[in-house]
Amino acid sequence: MANTLFTYPENFRAFKALLAAQYSGVQLNVDKSFKYGVTNKTEEFQKKFPLGKLPLLVTADGQHLFESNAIAFHLANEQLRGANTTVQTQVVQWTSFADAELFPAVATEVFVKTGVVKRPEEEVKATEQQLKQLITFVDQSLANRTYLVGDNVTLADLSVVGLLVALFQHSWTQTERAAFANLNKWFENLIAQPQFKAALGDLKLKAAPAAAPAGGDEIPAEPKKKDPFGKFPAGTFVMDAFKREYSNKSEDESIKWFWENFDKENYSIWYCEYLFPEELKMVFMSCNLIGGMMQRLDTMRKHAFGSMCLFGEDNDSTISGIWIWRGHELAFTLSDDWQVDYESYSWKKLDPDSEETKKMVDEYLRWEGDFGGKKFNQGKIFK
Repeated sequence: MANTLFTYPENFRAFKALLAAQYSGVQLNVDKSFKYGVTNKTEEFQKKFPLGKLPLLVTADGQHLFESNAIAFHLANEQLRGANTTVQTQVVQWTSFADAELFPAVATEVFVKTGVVKRPEEEVKATEQQLKQLITFVDQSLANRTYLVGDNVTLADLSVVGLLVALFQHSWTQTERAAFANLNKWFENLIAQPQFKAALGDLKLKAAPAAAPAGGDEIPAEPKKKDPFGKFPAGTFVMDAFKREYSNKSEDESIKWFWENFDKENYSIWYCEYLFPEELKMVFMSCNLIGGMMQRLDTMRKHAFGSMCLFGEDNDSTISGIWIWRGHELAFTLSDDWQVDYESYSWKKLDPDSEETKKMVDEYLRWEGDFGGKKFNQGKIFK
């Protein structure tokens, strides 16, 4: 029986576990059937993992482990853990530093830069300054050293580098990294090792902004992009007309109009649900997450409509919504500009003829109803 890891894509708390397994030669399977918000809600799963905090591990001998440091330690060999008490103590020092100091700063930086959360400007600047101080500390610790502890890769390196992968993928460019020569050399040495590619695949780090064209300040105008929805028939449903109905008339009238005019041959209705509710903390942050997504989807407004709802309260909330757009494909795959947020949600195309769909559309357009037992808090409309 192999070790089985439960996590979601790009969970950078899980990176050190994936790396530890590769460096140790331990067989580790990532459960591909696991679906956050579904699998972990089952009674059977909750008996194994009452807290439900990811990543989670079922070991080869049947243990149920939680907390990323414990999981990585279990998968590590003697070299990664440290061959003696002195080395082991230093490894624990760095794994604790990564978890307690570096992770909160990196997470805030990444979530702000990717629009997951919104923070006041002064708070963002303070976090950036704190992060640079922490990176400076790591950089100085690597002066004249190949690895953080001893002469080989240990969990100290894997715990820190796993967080920096996320930072360098989503926020810091090569230009910013270059200011920390020792850290940059250490980072590039690690990601070039075959265990990294085996664990994390080909890393796509954030590129530096393109240089201004030589010979002047003028930037050539970008060619006008084609409407991604243009390949689908226009059909008989007029999205703008529905939006006017919804904005200017009662829900009774606008919902009635919607069903009388909806063109199911050329338009589709979708239900989405946020995959990582354990990351949702304060209600205002969750609302900013929804708003940020809608801002980044601005160019699909002409042929799309959405109602996103937040349920619950601080530290115990979920997000789900109803979307309507032209065509029967998942719209976000039609344009690179629309692919920032959609993978954080599950998506299901609904049957417009079913009573269940009509009830769901009614609830999400009115912002009232039983919502499958969820307590409505507030919502945002994309129109």
